[in-house]
Amino acid sequence: MALGTDHVTSTTAATFIPEVWSDEIAAAYKKSLVAANLVKKMSFKGKKGDVVHIPVPARGNASAKAASTQVTLIAATETEVTISINKHYEYSRLIEDIVEAQALSSLRQFYTDDAGYSLGRQVDTDLVNLGQQFNVSTAGAGNFRYAGAFIGGDGSTAFDYTANTNAGNASALTAAGIRRTIQRLDDSDVPMDNRFFLIPPNVRNTILGLTEFTTFNSVGEAGSANSIRNGMIGDIYGVPVYVSSNAGTAKSAADGSGTSLGRVCLMAHKDSMVLVEQVGVRSQTQYKQEYLGTLFTADTLYGCAELRNYGGVALVVPV
Repeated sequence: MALGTDHVTSTTAATFIPEVWSDEIAAAYKKSLVAANLVKKMSFKGKKGDVVHIPVPARGNASAKAASTQVTLIAATETEVTISINKHYEYSRLIEDIVEAQALSSLRQFYTDDAGYSLGRQVDTDLVNLGQQFNVSTAGAGNFRYAGAFIGGDGSTAFDYTANTNAGNASALTAAGIRRTIQRLDDSDVPMDNRFFLIPPNVRNTILGLTEFTTFNSVGEAGSANSIRNGMIGDIYGVPVYVSSNAGTAKSAADGSGTSLGRVCLMAHKDSMVLVEQVGVRSQTQYKQEYLGTLFTADTLYGCAELRNYGGVALVVPV
């Protein structure tokens, strides 16, 4: 007896073909990244191990050469930064057969967009949280109280989470605060190129009201890049400005719990932080007969770390 022509083909089962999911997730993931596109990125794909060692050589100084004397040798004990590949995040859904039979194909598009956005948001969040470490002497000492941060109003006054009866002393971002932050990076001999200024959405309204920002961008110097660089809204004093909803939040407790005392703007250089990706965003599907459904999972494995403590400055502004 013939079985008929109702075969499961690559067309009828396209909703659950992993390659389709993977392509769409990768696109959504890349579209959602902001901070990850601004910092140093290293690929560790296909390599074994759970720790990456990155040498951080000290800068040397030039020596005057006197006639008839030998050159002055420079020797330094170089340091390194170790990055643990310990961040494994996943996004999973079990899609029952009845859904596959009755739902519109746009459901797949929603899941892939949502998976890409969720994973991208997590990577960005881990990176911007490294801003807690800038300008503190001991790794981890900054925590979510941003011990090495300054306030946005002047860029000079240290952020103090105990000020104003433990409400903090965050103040609104000003042009003077931005200029002082730029000078702080200049004084630390941080290269002027490849700097970025990452701000939370509530600061966008403030910065759009600064004459220094609107005047520079009204001539269109930064406009050509706006459409191709995620989150970029223009330049201020030559530093590209990006908006991200994942910008950090200063908290009353060191572990990130407690009251929100302010949002955090980060001005930093590309080499101040590094993202090491061991497993890029991927998707897998598996039919689960016991549930009469298809398990869909997207995941990524990576690590990130601060590379140069002096390479960035955190500014705390009101929530």
